[in-house]
Amino acid sequence: MKEISGGITSVKGIKATGIHCGIKKSKSDLALIVSEPMAVASGVFTTNKLKAAPVIVSMEHIKSGRCKGIIVNSGNANACTGRGGYKDSKEIVKLIAKELKTSPKSILIASTGKIGTPLPIDKIKKSIPLLVKSLSSSGGKKAAEAILTTDTMIKERAIEYNYDNKAIRIGGIAKGSGMIFPKMATMLSFITTDVSIKDELLKKALKRSVDKSFNMISVDGDTSTNDTVICMANGCAGNKLIDRAGRGFKLFQEALDFITLHLAKRIVRDGEGATKFIEVKVQGARSKRDAKRVASFIANSNLVKTAFFGEQANWGRILSAAGNAGVDLDFGSISLYLNGYKVVERGIVSYKEDTDLIEVMKKKEIKILLNLGKGDKEESVWTTDLSHEYIKINAEYIS
Repeated sequence: MKEISGGITSVKGIKATGIHCGIKKSKSDLALIVSEPMAVASGVFTTNKLKAAPVIVSMEHIKSGRCKGIIVNSGNANACTGRGGYKDSKEIVKLIAKELKTSPKSILIASTGKIGTPLPIDKIKKSIPLLVKSLSSSGGKKAAEAILTTDTMIKERAIEYNYDNKAIRIGGIAKGSGMIFPKMATMLSFITTDVSIKDELLKKALKRSVDKSFNMISVDGDTSTNDTVICMANGCAGNKLIDRAGRGFKLFQEALDFITLHLAKRIVRDGEGATKFIEVKVQGARSKRDAKRVASFIANSNLVKTAFFGEQANWGRILSAAGNAGVDLDFGSISLYLNGYKVVERGIVSYKEDTDLIEVMKKKEIKILLNLGKGDKEESVWTTDLSHEYIKINAEYIS
């Protein structure tokens, strides 16, 4: 497996683009991703009960397991906009399908931005001919830029691996910076691959991959109305169809996991106002569920986050958050390490105020390792600190 350039358009048969249609004042805000041959597709969507209109439309369309293209706008979430918002999403899909000479059911749609404001659909409609015309086999980066909101960096990655004497490629882009919580995050991610794989197996692989990546990150504990991950597989690599959970499926799963985990970590590193990248690893749990629950409670604790932002060795906040997870714990069995520094070992406190832990707290990347001493299961969650800048960004955010 090797990393390659080009993002989603490094994949055979994929074209993409991003343009400015006027939703935002100046930055690009409309993206389109298209597969030359019809692709099999799978998606994972927000668990928020108030799903945005584009999410509802895409959930309806993806039931067919086929996808020709994905249109994405930023700057407006088209969420909490009622029947009007749903009709707008359906109309956009219909217009794109007409331009691409395909069925509307084969077009998926996503939006991100301000919630509760009607979508400026006229601006999008006028831009659709230009959007389609500007599709390019090197347009992956433009698409990656067009889906951003408060992000400070584009998020893309592509890799290539060999199977069945064929070079198979997977590329991905994502957006996300705030409203990030591990029930997916307020995020969009679009993944393309030229592998030939049965739709049921693609669905299985994507669900597994999302559970290990996008569902294991947190910035602020909020789950959005618009969260969407879609994977398209068009078969252009020419490999023998992967139709069972054998070696071909295993290799594809590993490659897909690499892409989703990389993008998920990029989202955390770009957390709004973040100054720290924090891994919370919980070991010694009775079950993976217990490990994930404890890690998530630590990762989402505002007291833990602010302690790391203030670079204060308030390690008691970590144990307090763990104790709130509702998992059976015994302090006498617990060990806690920060970047390898022993704070507590089997209930015995090692920390002293004049030790190196003060220097550890100043690091930009910190690993919290908590061993519960109850079993052999473990999970990791990735998160950030909580800064003055986060409050400023979200207090002023409009689009």
